[in-house]
Amino acid sequence: MFSHIKLYICLNSLLKHIIMTLLADFVKLKRKEVNLTQEEFAERAGVALTVIRKIEQGKENLNLEKVNQVLKMFGHILAPVNAREILTANDQR
Repeated sequence: MFSHIKLYICLNSLLKHIIMTLLADFVKLKRKEVNLTQEEFAERAGVALTVIRKIEQGKENLNLEKVNQVLKMFGHILAPVNAREILTANDQR
């Protein structure tokens, strides 16, 4: 039983790491596409420079509200998703 829990925790950690890496790459790419420094982008997004730096470094301890404030600059948001909902949606296709 405990091996299942450990596997779940490892997979959960891996998934979180992958998502944060994708988020970091996306924000960095989009910021560079509009030719803004981190400082300029932070100012336009209305967040602290440290928020942009943490996002682009793939840090995992971020405030979802601040992340969405940044993502809204590109017409996107990040929301919690239930894994069962994803699986159910895929099964219905």
